[in-house]
Amino acid sequence: MSAPPLRLGELQLRILQVLWEHPDSGVGAVHEALKPERDLAYTTIATMLRKMEARGLVAHREEGRSFLYRAAVQADDVNRSAGDHFVGRLFEGSLADAVSHLLTTREVSRAELDQLEQLIKDAKRRVK
Repeated sequence: MSAPPLRLGELQLRILQVLWEHPDSGVGAVHEALKPERDLAYTTIATMLRKMEARGLVAHREEGRSFLYRAAVQADDVNRSAGDHFVGRLFEGSLADAVSHLLTTREVSRAELDQLEQLIKDAKRRVK
């Protein structure tokens, strides 16, 4: 049985990225990390962290009068969920259609193509 999909908004994903890089961060540290790209109020970040904690995405511990937050989900789990959602919803579960779309709509380097070929070779070895 697979885990339920993790539906994340853009801000939630950015907050998780900050916490993956800097676990045990206070609201102020998260706010400062996001400040160059977003002009959000400190209270907006605090509210979002509380909402994310209620969903099980982050957890906190108290240190003095401060709450220090850390991600409660792993980056790999979020990436897997987003990838599965992308393939399932937009390409009706067809990995080949998803890869074809990406290869025809994005610039792809020779190194990336070589890497994809290696990934396919490795996957073929695992499939019986």
